[in-house]
Amino acid sequence: MRPPAVVVGVGWVAGLAAIRSLGRAGVRVLAVDDRRSALGFRSRFAEMRLAPARSGAAYVEFLRSLGGGVVFPTHDDDLEAIARARDELPFACPFPGWDVLGAIQDKRRQLVVADEVGLAAPLTADEPTDALGFPVLVKPSDPTAFRRRFGVKAFRCSTMPELERRFDDARDFRPFVQEWIPGDDDTLWTVGSYLTPDGEELGLFTGRKLQQTPREIGTARVAEARWAPGLATDAVKLLRALHFHGISQVEFKHDARDGRDKLIEVNPRLWEWHGLAAACGVDLARIAYFDTIGERASPVRMNGDGRRWAITVARGARPAPQRPPYVDAMWARDDPKPAFVHWARVVKP
Repeated sequence: MRPPAVVVGVGWVAGLAAIRSLGRAGVRVLAVDDRRSALGFRSRFAEMRLAPARSGAAYVEFLRSLGGGVVFPTHDDDLEAIARARDELPFACPFPGWDVLGAIQDKRRQLVVADEVGLAAPLTADEPTDALGFPVLVKPSDPTAFRRRFGVKAFRCSTMPELERRFDDARDFRPFVQEWIPGDDDTLWTVGSYLTPDGEELGLFTGRKLQQTPREIGTARVAEARWAPGLATDAVKLLRALHFHGISQVEFKHDARDGRDKLIEVNPRLWEWHGLAAACGVDLARIAYFDTIGERASPVRMNGDGRRWAITVARGARPAPQRPPYVDAMWARDDPKPAFVHWARVVKP
């Protein structure tokens, strides 16, 4: 009998998409979250496992009590907690240990390694400076703890006094200053992939955001599949230099000033709109699961160039309707309940 998949962090669309991908493949799915309201719990493919917390010794003990399976964290906090406690947990992990992941999660180190393999990146500085012009970003080397503290991925600063103040706010998280690359949301490109422990590419997808919320520094609202072979090559080269295997998102931004695509970050896990990759034939959760249990499939490349994914309705935001066919982040004919729950929450006063 095949082991279950354990999807950790199912409050939103990344976890929901993973649950659906694995459930449709006939895999038993344990869905883990510490919020009863988690959207993924409404999926017919999910078996709810309510955690007492998402950190600390009680969390590790809860995960141990699940009894094993192939684990898929969808958030950095969960990835870190599981990777650090890996030797104590009964899970098969389709990602490296914390010795590798800890270095990858260091956003400053990502840029250093990118430079070593010849990838372009935004200009950076280790201390506040006006040499990069304005606006600039204050970004943390330790993004997980930073986001836990401030609820954002970075600080956008438009003046030197603001930069100095925000840099000081971020001191505990080893901040650096990065130039702001101008461009609309559709200049942000993603390479999604699954690399095996021996470095083989089993799944490769590329696409771009079309709209994000909030604008400029946010998460995808509308995205589009577009094959970009040069970016795919660059991303795989970087991942290998980082000694990474597993599922990842490598994000670039196209800089119209010099025509180069510049590294923004590496996320060593499923990302929000990986459901679009699955709809284009690159089902990363499914690929990783079967590779981890020893049933490796043949490598796949994406189809469906130009296909879109969207969160069409969201609380406090204008609707983002799309012309069919497209991938709706919530709606699935074979699993409608999460969409009904989400829509009810959107219209609730």
